[in-house]
Amino acid sequence: MSDTQSLIDNRPPSVATLFLERVEATPDAEAYRYPVIRPGGGEGPDKWRSYSWREAAERVFSIAAGLMDLGIRSEERVAIASGTRIEWILADLGILCAGAATTTVYPSTNASETAYILADSGSRVLIAEDASQLAKVRAHRDELPELAHVVLLDGEPGAEDTEDGWVLGFAELERRGAAYREKHPDAIAETVRGLRADQLATLIYTSGTTGRPKGVRLAQDAWSYMAKAVPLSGLLNADDVQYLWLPLAHVFGKMLISVQIDSGHVVAVDGRVDKIIDNLPVVQPTKMCAVPRIFEKVYNGVAQKARAGGPAKYKIFLWAAEVAREYARTAQDNQRRTGVADVPAGLRVKHAIADRLVYSKLREAFGGRMVGCVSGSAALAPELGYFFAGAGIPVLEGYGLTESSAASFCNRSDNFRTGTVGKPFPGTEVRIADDGEILLRGPGIMQGYHGLPDKTAEVLEEDGWFHTGDIGELSDDGYLRITDRKKDLIKTSGGKYIAPAEVEGRFKALCPYVSNILVHGAGRNFCTALIALDEPAVTGWAAQQEDLKGKPYAEIVASPQVRALVEGYVEELNQGLQRWQTIKKFRILPRDLDIEHGELTPSLKMKRPVVEKKFGDLIEEMYEGTRER
Repeated sequence: MSDTQSLIDNRPPSVATLFLERVEATPDAEAYRYPVIRPGGGEGPDKWRSYSWREAAERVFSIAAGLMDLGIRSEERVAIASGTRIEWILADLGILCAGAATTTVYPSTNASETAYILADSGSRVLIAEDASQLAKVRAHRDELPELAHVVLLDGEPGAEDTEDGWVLGFAELERRGAAYREKHPDAIAETVRGLRADQLATLIYTSGTTGRPKGVRLAQDAWSYMAKAVPLSGLLNADDVQYLWLPLAHVFGKMLISVQIDSGHVVAVDGRVDKIIDNLPVVQPTKMCAVPRIFEKVYNGVAQKARAGGPAKYKIFLWAAEVAREYARTAQDNQRRTGVADVPAGLRVKHAIADRLVYSKLREAFGGRMVGCVSGSAALAPELGYFFAGAGIPVLEGYGLTESSAASFCNRSDNFRTGTVGKPFPGTEVRIADDGEILLRGPGIMQGYHGLPDKTAEVLEEDGWFHTGDIGELSDDGYLRITDRKKDLIKTSGGKYIAPAEVEGRFKALCPYVSNILVHGAGRNFCTALIALDEPAVTGWAAQQEDLKGKPYAEIVASPQVRALVEGYVEELNQGLQRWQTIKKFRILPRDLDIEHGELTPSLKMKRPVVEKKFGDLIEEMYEGTRER
């Protein structure tokens, strides 16, 4: 047995166990950084403070003991409805150290669905970020008989909520915990010692495109496996500084909490997406995990800034971008063939010039110390991947699902292949079914859907194989390439199968103004597209056009000039596609897709059925007067 496999097989039963071990091993080392947010926000970067592992543990243990004082016991659910912040992590670890299980709720979830999740999970306590989250459950209190308490992170409970002790402040929870620890000094250690690997640790509700979300049951053991497997792969190590902004209600962000505890690296946590650009030069992280939309926005922003600098500057950027892609492709191809990521001398010279002119400034914007990023949750367009790799900030794609505790595959920085999601983590098995579906088995796979045995049986075989619903192919040396979601593959009326995500990804790599694109064509005799444009990028372009300067976004995207601009990129896209894949018609949407209108999930994945229904009139308009077969 290899040392790696031995470490995984002999992992502790829970992340709470790992946390106690980490605090004992490095009590004074820096664990977390967090911003001190100024009242009313304000411009520019915030000041940052730190917790050592010992300081973090003091708060975690008080939270755990406070929950015990409220009557929370083994595997009972405690929900968190909050944005990404240091208190989310402390609360989650407190829940685990109390032997309970965390139910995650996105703060953007509406009141009705929040109530459904709390009721379906049987959550006994809700840790709510602020008064707006409290208002959601107050309106549905009669439907939540099991919800005994709400704990407010920000603000103090009003008189109407304190009469029966239903609401208390976060500080009060910690005060109660401190008192409980004085009376029961060994309670937390004994509780953690008694945790079993198969006990429920987390309920994460999938943000389904239709119907009610399903609660994915993840055991203590799933997180301890992630905590061991990811650092063993070299993605994160003890001397890293990781910038964490991802939603912690999402499995990707939640997984990173566990990984850090085993690795011991520093995490700088701030979920405010609009502060990322300000924070990166201050935090100067070495690693960051994100979803593809963030890298698309960065690329579009850099391209727009270059365009605003005039034709010469924009021409230099386009040249440098192509050099980056050529450099990365050549290096990866050579590594695959010979084992050495080498490039010809002439290309090295061009790359060095482009680095001085373009890439170095991009790296500075990332803080100057970034050695790599990890992208997950959706596919990253390969052309963007090659660009960032060539610019010196490799974006390593990974793959996993909520049902697999987030991470099943990931590229490694020393041998990655753009366009693939890398190899499986140690301990995870993979096979490709006859119809191309990816099947997974391993410690990270869920126990099942909460209270839904029939739904569980549809995807989870008795011998542990999980049906992902994704289509993919494995290379001879084990690299996985995702083709599409099984349910998203479309078949034209002519009998041709099309993977819309592949076409959409190519367009995102070509057009610096696109935000979202949906390719449609199931049962039709040709493909069409709905295209939403990125507001900062397209308004920046419009500012340089005499007829559009100063006009609002809605007028800009409806203009014939923008129609002609986008049409040029569609024509360029079509040149590289098979005939049946080409986009024959398109419509530009009057606004971007967003979470508020229900068109994107909180992790920024598009809900295809929702978008197709909401803009169905535009789709039908594109097929009017055509003869369907």
